[in-house]
Amino acid sequence: MIQLFNFLLGRPSEQVQANVEIYTWQTCPYCIRAKMLLRWKGVPFTEYKIDGDGAARAKMADRAEGRRTVPQIFINQQPIGGCDELYALDRQGQLDPLLAAAPN
Repeated sequence: MIQLFNFLLGRPSEQVQANVEIYTWQTCPYCIRAKMLLRWKGVPFTEYKIDGDGAARAKMADRAEGRRTVPQIFINQQPIGGCDELYALDRQGQLDPLLAAAPN
């Protein structure tokens, strides 16, 4: 039960130095899945819930090089894409080094 609790709430990681931001919709399954991976890795992140907010979505798209789908994830101000890209980085062993890098 404690492992499930830690998984759901996230576990702090001293190795995470990156500034992570994620634009989401509250009921988006891909957003939920992306946040789940970040929490599992103990990554603190800033979430921007943009449900129905056209101005916030336009700002997200501007930052995300025109992409308008959610989630959009940024690590140290760099757009990395959505849920699929986040999980691909993790599978390829490239996510942890990105998360360990301090912001510029």
